[in-house]
Amino acid sequence: MSLFSNYRMRWQQRHQLPEPQILFQDMDVWLRSPLGRELLATEKNMLEPLLARVFGYHILQLGCCAQSMLGESPVGHKFFFSPSHITGTRFPVANNEFLPLLNESVDAVLIHHALDFTPDSHRLLREATRVVMPGGKLLIIGFNPISTWGLRKLFRWKSCLPWSGRFISSGRVSDWLKLLDFSVDKVMHSGYLLPINNLKMVGLAPKMERLGRRFLHPLGAVYFIVACKQVMPMTPIVPRWPRIPRPVIVRPVGEAAGIHSENDKTRTPVSS
Repeated sequence: MSLFSNYRMRWQQRHQLPEPQILFQDMDVWLRSPLGRELLATEKNMLEPLLARVFGYHILQLGCCAQSMLGESPVGHKFFFSPSHITGTRFPVANNEFLPLLNESVDAVLIHHALDFTPDSHRLLREATRVVMPGGKLLIIGFNPISTWGLRKLFRWKSCLPWSGRFISSGRVSDWLKLLDFSVDKVMHSGYLLPINNLKMVGLAPKMERLGRRFLHPLGAVYFIVACKQVMPMTPIVPRWPRIPRPVIVRPVGEAAGIHSENDKTRTPVSS
């Protein structure tokens, strides 16, 4: 095998996404690492006030792991799908790109890094926007390519989670949402810890988070997008009734001019 062929094969392997079933398990393992736990805690801390403002009956999470992010949501029915059956759980099985849900049947959808680990991000986003009812909310959490985590993905030769994801920018996702009739209400960034899975470095995460939110706002490891599905205004259709001409009242010419006939004049009675 030539050097070019070997380089091309390793490049393709580096950008190849894992199968959904494998990703679901491996991502859970990575989130139990010190760096993964700290990132997950940071995301939940940022997500809590956002979920508190989302109301309705049904909220759906589309993710790449079995970690629920909807614990602080006031919505009664919370659910998400698994790509395959997981022993000991009751998660419904479905593909995030082909949701078994009716159009406009969900009040809110949370996409938790699912756009980063799907071969067809447009398809997944269209499915998520399809099931959101008018006026409903769409919340998206994704890895920010313009961050230290994005730099590690760029210069890392070996593919591993979570740097094997696609890392789509928040600006690009916002443009897609506008084309799908969504208005972007808010874009935030968080996760300023360095992408080093070391207990000492992870211990500095709270301090780095405070400094990052103050001085490095758009350079966080993850971004949060809050969007709302626009309600198309309904224009009432008023029936066009035929116009009825107004009656024309014609007065006699003589009456209009104040002319009276001789018979209409008042006669003076003759005295005896």
